[in-house]
This record gives sequence, structure tokens and C-alpha cells, in this order.
Amino acid sequence: MGPNGAGKSTMINLISGLIPVERGEIIFDGTHIEGRSMDWVSRAGLVRTFQVAREWSKLTVLENVLAAAPAGQREAVWRAVFGRRAIAREEARLEERAHQLLTRLNLTAVIHEPAGRLSGGQKRLLEFARVAMVAPKLVLLDEPLAGVNPVLGDELGRAIQGLRDDGATVVLVEHNLGFVERNCETVIVMGTGQVIGEGSMRDLRSNSDVVDAYLGQGVS
Repeated sequence: MGPNGAGKSTMINLISGLIPVERGEIIFDGTHIEGRSMDWVSRAGLVRTFQVAREWSKLTVLENVLAAAPAGQREAVWRAVFGRRAIAREEARLEERAHQLLTRLNLTAVIHEPAGRLSGGQKRLLEFARVAMVAPKLVLLDEPLAGVNPVLGDELGRAIQGLRDDGATVVLVEHNLGFVERNCETVIVMGTGQVIGEGSMRDLRSNSDVVDAYLGQGVS
């Protein structure tokens, strides 16, 4: 977390490969990923969301989730010698997983609706389902509460917990301090492109640099 302009979204953009790295190193799971494309980084198990939820508006909710399944799984099946039965089994497995995720996120009532008709909160939950379908190692969430009804805060918190239960590490950028406190074990505060505090929310409330940054007095 951190005030506007602290560099939070820039950090996510650099790590995910959206913008090029000019200097320094980014190491993920023991591998240098600086200079890699977004699709390469995603295939390595690091995925991200954006402040505005993105979906394929003309595809159904179910089709959106199925489209997020790693292509490598399907390609391996197509190359297998077992033919159509193996393909059918794999497609059935992916569809079952998609249904499980949509049930977990309370989207079964709209499963066959075009994704473009969903509310802002539903689109955000659909985004979580698509992320979970990838089975990532690390997820970067850029302000998941942006444009979402605050009532859905608890539901989004459960969605984040679902990603963690599936084995993913979650890095969250968020301005809602109450949401951060409820859902984050460790909080890192940025200011003017640098880390100015790290710890629990209780620890950070007594950190003078953090307090000054949020009061607009700059970083000492």
C-alpha cells in the first residue's frame, strides 16, 4: 500500500512484464524474468489483474473461465496417442473445475450469461475465477476493490483466501486499509518509489514515515 504516485502499480507492471525494465533484476521462483513478455511470465506461473476488470464480453461466464485454462494442457492431449477419448476426458475435467470455481464465487446463476452483462463486482469475481483456473504460483492483484460495491468486500476477501487455499501466494495493492488489515498478514508500504515500512498494520500505525506519507508530508 501507499499514497498515489508511490510506485505500486508501476512495480506490478514491471514484474508482470507490461512495461520494460531499464535496470535491476526481477527473480521469480529462482528465474530471472526481467525483459520477458507478459505471456511468458504468465506461463511461468505469475499472473496479474488490473484496476478495471477485463473479460471477453461476448463469451459466456463459463466460456470465459474455460478460455483461461492453460493451453499447454490441451495441446498435450491433442498430441497424445489416446485420441478422442483422452481429449473428451480432459475437456470434461476442465469444465468440472470451471463449475467448481464459479460455484465457489457464487456465479452459478449467471454461468451462461454473456460476461459483458455482469455487474462490476461480478466481473471482478469472474476475473478471480479465471486466475484460479490457471493454477498460478503467484497472483498480483492491482486494487481489486476499485469500482466495486463495498458490500462485496467480504466476498472478494473470500475469493483471495480461495486463491491461497489453492496454493498461490497473493500480492495485493489496495487503498482500503480495513480490507488490507483483514486480508493481509504482512503489509509493505511504498512512498516515492521506495519501501518506507513493512510489518503488521499495528506496527505500521506507529511508523512515522508511513504516517507522514499518508498525511501528505513526504518521506523523511
